[in-house]
Amino acid sequence: MPPEDKGPGPAVGVSRFDAGRSHATPAPVRPDARPDPAELYAAVDLGTNSCRMLIAQPKGNQLHVVDSFHKSVQLGNGLEHSGRLSRQSMARTVGALKICRRKIETHEVSRMRLVATEACRRATNAAEFIDVVDRETGLALEIIEPEEEARLAVVSCAPLVSQKAEQVMVVDIGGGSTELVWIDLTRVPPLEKARAIMRLHAGFAPDEGDPFPRAKVVDWISIPLGVATLKDQFRDVTDDAARFALMSWHFEECLAEFSPYEDAAGDVDPGFQIIGTSGTVTTVAATHLNLRRYDRNKVDGLRMTGAQIDRVIRGYLAQGPEGRRNDPRIGRDRHTLIMSGAAILQALLRVWPTDRLSVADRGLREGLLYAQMSADGVLEDGPF
Repeated sequence: MPPEDKGPGPAVGVSRFDAGRSHATPAPVRPDARPDPAELYAAVDLGTNSCRMLIAQPKGNQLHVVDSFHKSVQLGNGLEHSGRLSRQSMARTVGALKICRRKIETHEVSRMRLVATEACRRATNAAEFIDVVDRETGLALEIIEPEEEARLAVVSCAPLVSQKAEQVMVVDIGGGSTELVWIDLTRVPPLEKARAIMRLHAGFAPDEGDPFPRAKVVDWISIPLGVATLKDQFRDVTDDAARFALMSWHFEECLAEFSPYEDAAGDVDPGFQIIGTSGTVTTVAATHLNLRRYDRNKVDGLRMTGAQIDRVIRGYLAQGPEGRRNDPRIGRDRHTLIMSGAAILQALLRVWPTDRLSVADRGLREGLLYAQMSADGVLEDGPF
């Protein structure tokens, strides 16, 4: 997103294959049970490690998911050392995006945003990759800036904000970067906290003319280290425990530039809530619950204490690489990345210990959908 862009505007179709389709006339009542395409929105989040898509329609003040897709594409493989996206990584990703296109066509969706994040921000051949995607799939992929990535992650987590929270930190641990946003809610009434967070989709800067109670973004940061890039930086360290310790302490050093309040670190404040959104956090939660088969309904919104998280991480270390590879609670796509993600999580909890970490199985896709629907005015007001 260019600096002058003030955030997502009205949702528009951005894909070549359905350009020009009009929505001025209401669609006729459909004879089958499928959702009306005029009500559907799509969001694609192409990260350093994964390609994720959601197709949803507004239902009151919530999203009703119609279709979804998630595939590990490892787009950022080798990027840390070469500075370029490899041919193999691009081919894998284009294959996944072709599946996204088919799903979008099947549901006849025309309002969508398809965004790429850190890997494409850093790659010297990102423009070439965007052209390949357009040519091979007809999809117009948009590289967004770190601030928009951060605020979309924040918006997606709004329903999980506690009515008792006065300070909230949203942490999005991605494949190539980690975003942290510290939000002050002390002036927002309890029943308005979630909606105040939602209003941040338009930007972090305060709007003096906003008549509604507004969440205040005290500070935010995008650290160019995620589960894939941090793992690559320490790939030459052969000892499992030593590599984990080095990754965690290195990430903690990167947090030095982010200190919203001088007295915030080191104290457990009952009014402080961390919300973690990432594959790392949901995997730790699934392990804590001993889920052999992942269940989003049990994970999303779960609250974990620092002691519970530490117990899971110590268990991962005791397993070693082979044990983690065969652990069904971690999964084949996650076992090589879980320790770098755990190192980031451990560093965060050393700096900001809390017994109120909320697990969010949601992220950029949901933020993109909420932002589009809010801009179009199709979400109802009211508490989440």
